[in-house]
Amino acid sequence: MRRGRRIHGWLVCDKPVGVTSSQLVGRARRLTGAARLGHGGTLDPLATGVLPVALGEATKTIPWCQDASKTYRVTARWGISTSTDDAEGDVTGTSDMRPSADRIEAVLASFTGDVSQTPPAFSAVKVAGRRAYALARKDIMPDLKPRLVRIERITLLAVEDGDHASFEVVCGKGTYMRALVRDMGLRLGTLGHVHALRRTRVGPFSLSMAISVDSWLEHGRNARACGAIHPVETALVDIPALVVTELQARQLRNGQAVRIDQACEGAVRLQDEHGLVAIAKSDGDLVRPVRVFNHDGR
Repeated sequence: MRRGRRIHGWLVCDKPVGVTSSQLVGRARRLTGAARLGHGGTLDPLATGVLPVALGEATKTIPWCQDASKTYRVTARWGISTSTDDAEGDVTGTSDMRPSADRIEAVLASFTGDVSQTPPAFSAVKVAGRRAYALARKDIMPDLKPRLVRIERITLLAVEDGDHASFEVVCGKGTYMRALVRDMGLRLGTLGHVHALRRTRVGPFSLSMAISVDSWLEHGRNARACGAIHPVETALVDIPALVVTELQARQLRNGQAVRIDQACEGAVRLQDEHGLVAIAKSDGDLVRPVRVFNHDGR
C-alpha cells in the first residue's frame, strides 16, 4: 500500500538555480507529504523558472504536460564554447568574432519551424540504454543523432553588449536551448553557450502561477490554502471537456466505453459533478477511456 497523503493537483514551482528537477520533486514530497509525485519537464540545474510538479492523480496527466509548448528566456554568451554548452562546463574553444544585432536577426528564421538539432553531449538522451551525460562524464563522447524539433518563435530581446544577447523562445517537446545557442553561434561565425536560462511557461502553467521555495517554507503543508496547488485538469485545458452522468463515470472507471449525447472526434476529458473522470478517445458518440481518475486517490 502506498504511503502518504491523498493530495491531487499541480504544484507549480519556480525552480531556483543550482537545484535539479529531481531534487525539487524531493523537496515537494517532503513539503506536501503526497503519496505520488512527478514533474512535467526537466530543467537543467543552471536553469530557473516554471517546473510543474504533479501530485497524486495529476501524475496521470504528466504526458500531456510534457508534450505542451514551452517558453524560455535565454541569454547567449558569444565567443566561448563549453563542454556542456552552458556556463557550468569547461571551456573548449574561443573566438574573437562577435555578431551584431542585425546579423543575429538575419539568422533567426533559419532556426524557426522544424529544425534538425543534435542534443548536447551532457543530456538525458539515452544512447544504447545509457544516459548521454553518464557517458560524457567518463570522457566517452556519446553518439547522438540529429532529430527534428519544433521551434515556433524566436525573438531577439536585447543585445546587452558584444558578448551577450537575450532571446525569448517558444518551442515544442525535446528542444534544447543549449543546442540552439551552440548552433546559432556556429551559424553566426563564432562560438556560443547558454549564460542564463529561465523557463516562463509550460503549456498552461506560467510564472504567475508559480511559488518559490521560500514561499513553500512559509506556508508548509498549507500550500493548497494559499492557492499554490492547481486542479488536476489544469494540464488538460487544450482538450475539449464533456459532462457524463454518475452511471457513465462508474462505467468509465471500470474501463468500459460509453455513449454520450455529443458526437466528437479525438481526445476528450470527461467530467461529472465531482470533477475529472477520464481522458478518453472519442469516435462519434462512443468514448473509450485512456486514463481514469479517482477522487479518493485509490
